[in-house]
Amino acid sequence: MNTKLYAVTDRNGRLLSFFMTAGQISDYTGAAALLDSFPAAKVSPGRSRL
Repeated sequence: MNTKLYAVTDRNGRLLSFFMTAGQISDYTGAAALLDSFPAAKVSPGRSRL
């Protein structure tokens, strides 16, 4: 049996989110599930870059 572990940490290495799948499951499935657990990024208007 195999498993795949997906984790997201902050810049200090603290765990923010964790997801585990069976080894034969696509990497896309695990990564998509992990990313879906985060809120959408807020885009703020900044200065334009030329």
